[in-house]
Amino acid sequence: MAAGMPGKALLLGLACATLLAACSIRPSLPPGFPDSSDSAPARRLDPNAIANATPRVEPVSRRGNPASYVVLGQRYHTLPSSRGYVERGIASWYGTKFHGRATSSGEPYDMYAMTAAHKSLPLPTYVQVTNLRNGRTAIVKVNDRGPFHNNRLIDLSYAAATKLGILGEGTGLVEVRALDPGGPPGQVPAAPPPAPLSPLIQASHPAAPGLFIQVGAFSSRHNANQLSLRLAGSLGEKVRIQQIDNRGQPLFRVQIGPLADVEQVDHLSASLPRLGIVDTQVIID
Repeated sequence: MAAGMPGKALLLGLACATLLAACSIRPSLPPGFPDSSDSAPARRLDPNAIANATPRVEPVSRRGNPASYVVLGQRYHTLPSSRGYVERGIASWYGTKFHGRATSSGEPYDMYAMTAAHKSLPLPTYVQVTNLRNGRTAIVKVNDRGPFHNNRLIDLSYAAATKLGILGEGTGLVEVRALDPGGPPGQVPAAPPPAPLSPLIQASHPAAPGLFIQVGAFSSRHNANQLSLRLAGSLGEKVRIQQIDNRGQPLFRVQIGPLADVEQVDHLSASLPRLGIVDTQVIID
């Protein structure tokens, strides 16, 4: 695959040995890590002609929704409901290597279908994904688990990545919003006509979001200041302290950035454990 291609969402057969009721045999490579054998297919799609998935009420997957599961030594928990779920983060995509293989829900992965993988949303869940850099939206069905690469939020099919305009770069900054097909009218939005894709539009979009890595949150401003100074000196990056209200009490969040791109996020994330920081979160605002 091309440089910057995201890691894959399908689970290891070994990692799934204790979850036989929840997933099928998976590829030998660790999920969620760059895989040079994956790629886009020879058949290319017109992003303006790709139809959204149609949300509909479906039974929950019997095999894809364990209360929790472990991959590469880390435990993940499945949400009991997708209602009200909205989150921003980094999207990746997966392609030819996994085409036709079973997903965590049991459905075969179809890279030409509008589907996605997510670590915690119930399977299936329909979500609206918005590319925060160019404003394009897509509705996809989450039917798989992943991505397990650090700092990735959702793994999109080849078709969905094409529609959203993130295929070339391999990753994108997105907002993921769960839809409720059984809810009141208006809960599932009508699909707007897609904005035309062009390098000029993507480069000059006026609402380009800021990209940060959150490395800690403290009730003490002093502790936040200490960590901020240590990181600024060690990394040579800008560090900000963001104060928010947490149930009537101030909370001071220490964040590195703004960062230029996902590649810089990945580079810094790999450096932080050497400084004793392993619990991080991507912030997009």
